[in-house]
Amino acid sequence: MVSATLLKIVAPCWRPSVNGENSSRGGENGGRADGLLWYKDSGYHVNGEFSMAVIQANNVLEDYSQLESGPLSSLDSGPQGTFVGVYDGHGGPEAARFVTEHLFKNLKNFTSENHGMSADVITKAFLATEEEFLSLVNSQWLNKPQIASVGACCLVGVVCGGYLYIANAGDSRVVLGRLQKTGKEVKAVQLSYEHNACMESVREELHSLHPDDPQIVVLKHNVWRVKGLIQVSRSIGDAYLKREEFNREPLLPKFRLHQSFDRPILKAEPTISVHKLHSEDQFLIFASDGLWEHLSNQEAVDIVHNCPRNGIARRLLKAALQEAAKKREMRYSDLKKIDHGVRRHFHDDITIIVLFLDSNLISSSSFRGPLLSVKGGNGISGNAKA
Repeated sequence: MVSATLLKIVAPCWRPSVNGENSSRGGENGGRADGLLWYKDSGYHVNGEFSMAVIQANNVLEDYSQLESGPLSSLDSGPQGTFVGVYDGHGGPEAARFVTEHLFKNLKNFTSENHGMSADVITKAFLATEEEFLSLVNSQWLNKPQIASVGACCLVGVVCGGYLYIANAGDSRVVLGRLQKTGKEVKAVQLSYEHNACMESVREELHSLHPDDPQIVVLKHNVWRVKGLIQVSRSIGDAYLKREEFNREPLLPKFRLHQSFDRPILKAEPTISVHKLHSEDQFLIFASDGLWEHLSNQEAVDIVHNCPRNGIARRLLKAALQEAAKKREMRYSDLKKIDHGVRRHFHDDITIIVLFLDSNLISSSSFRGPLLSVKGGNGISGNAKA
């Protein structure tokens, strides 16, 4: 049964769209921007349909994302599939932007070298991207030391050969919508877990990796933080917590540790899971933590299941912003009027990619197309003004 609360959220789904909500269908690959909002309401990837949406809250958009459909290696005989990346930056946009430009390229190179897709290939792509970014930090250290404090949480999904590979480093999340045996309800199945110090398992992992450091996690203003500085325990970037040579002047004092360290405090290696896809696996919701702060896994899955596919990522985004407004006892229409920067006091940058899974296409190893590359967030006016 659909709850009364959910009915309020999904009711608008059944009304005719207005203001050109469906106008991007079949249009340009790059999506459309409207103020702080970027969206691509509908498109097709190798294994089905998809929908994307991004909203900016920070002074500069720190979320980057991409969807790549087609060849997953540089070899003509290599595998075909779909690659999804959600990169939630912190401290600035540089790391997330860098990952967008390099991670998929690295993955294609390692897929070619290993003649196929695997968890090891994805791990190598993450670590190679990390090393390249740390090299960039090193080259810019004297002129732009603040780049050492910039990082990105990275969530990646790869659909290839009937399997789904999920790789996560940080606190973004992917949730699967799985059709139940009754054929009416779709259950939310979380496929990743957050590397956030608020989770006891993450604190235990940090203590086991740093047994000689009783201050590896610190409760600060009722929030657990690694070294009292950052909530996530894995990321690409954050060089100041990876290499000691970046934890000194001219880096700002608030990022510098008093104690020396001889091993990276944060890790770039992702947690990877591999899933055989089945016909009951309907869709995947990839999103930065800004969405999950306001919607539960099941609420998000119910919205996707009960609404038309076209524009579904924007529907999710609107539901999250409505909840954000409700928590601050304000109207959604008033929240939309708040500009970037100030908007961050109400919600984070949010990126959503909904990937629908067509079991017929997934099981067809000979399918070749369509070729597609979409980068989320391009052209958001708030980001351009900043």
